[in-house]
This record gives sequence, structure tokens and C-alpha cells, in this order.
Amino acid sequence: MSKSKTNAPGNPLNESFEVLSHQYPRRILMAVARQSPLNEDDIVSESVGDVHEKDGAVETLQLQLYHKHLPKLAESGFINWDRNSDTITRGSRFEKIEPVLRLMHDHQGELLEDWP
Repeated sequence: MSKSKTNAPGNPLNESFEVLSHQYPRRILMAVARQSPLNEDDIVSESVGDVHEKDGAVETLQLQLYHKHLPKLAESGFINWDRNSDTITRGSRFEKIEPVLRLMHDHQGELLEDWP
């Protein structure tokens, strides 16, 4: 039995949904969709907006952003992350995920409560 095109590895739609399945990459990509370039501080502020300062939650999130989410988004080509200038811009593959971001933005009132 052959694999369908939608289940093939490297399928842009599947990759988009995988990246967007976590709230912090969603927030990063939505921020970059609104404005590019962004400063890392803008991304951190956008991402930690609902994280309360307790038990090191903000520091933990910052570590996750720098060591997990930003590198993964940069590897995928959805963003460019210049660590020297602390700048984040749209990556070479941003246009692959942009239609899904636009769809989510346009229908955010219909999405679950924890959006974005």
C-alpha cells in the first residue's frame, strides 16, 4: 500500500501543524507575521505575557525559547534568528506557514480559549 501525499514526510501542511501545535512557536510566528524584524526582547515579552512570576516560570520559559523554540523555528526556515544582533526575521520558508497563520488569525474568535 502506498503512502498518500498528505502523510509523506516533509509535507508542508503536516510540518506547519506540528510547529503550530505548541503555543510558544505559534506566538513567535504570529509576532513575526505582524512585524519583521523583531528584537528577541519583543518575542520574549509576547511569549511570557500570561506566565506568572512564580517558581522561576519566566526564567524557565526564556530558557525554552532560547534553547528549544527559536532554534527549532530557525532550523525549519520559518524564521531567521541572528543571535549576535538579537534579531528575528521571517525565514526563507515563512511563506509556507503564513497561510495557516493568516487563517488562524482571521478565525481566532472561533478557536479554543487558549489561543494563541
